Amino acid sequence: MPHLHQAIEKKSPVSDEELLQVIADFLAMGHVENIVAMFRQDPRYFAWTGQLISDERFAVRLGVSVLFEYLLELCPEHLHLAIPSLEVQLKNSISWVRGEAANVLGIIGSPEALAPLSVLLDDDSPQVVEIVRDILG
Repeated sequence: MPHLHQAIEKKSPVSDEELLQVIADFLAMGHVENIVAMFRQDPRYFAWTGQLISDERFAVRLGVSVLFEYLLELCPEHLHLAIPSLEVQLKNSISWVRGEAANVLGIIGSPEALAPLSVLLDDDSPQVVEIVRDILG
């Protein structure tokens, strides 16, 4: 199977929206390694994390968690670039999006990533509160 970069390069210029959809689709199919390579090559994709975790497909959201486990090992110096997009999702009206954002911030694990989580200790969703308690210990 060709790498994602090769597939994209063969097309005419791709919009960010189209590329975000391709990334989500690859995560849904379990092709996390391709997305790891993309994030390592172009750190601007970290800013799209908040959008990715709001995808309705569970496989995409699971893929984001796996992606960040890899990135934590391979390029921890870029993880902070995802924090602003995840912080926005901590205020999302959908509880599972707030939970996913908290989870990825927990994977990042830096003081900067963990700092905004305490506001969710009073969240309306018991599941979100449980996730945050687990992360914050």
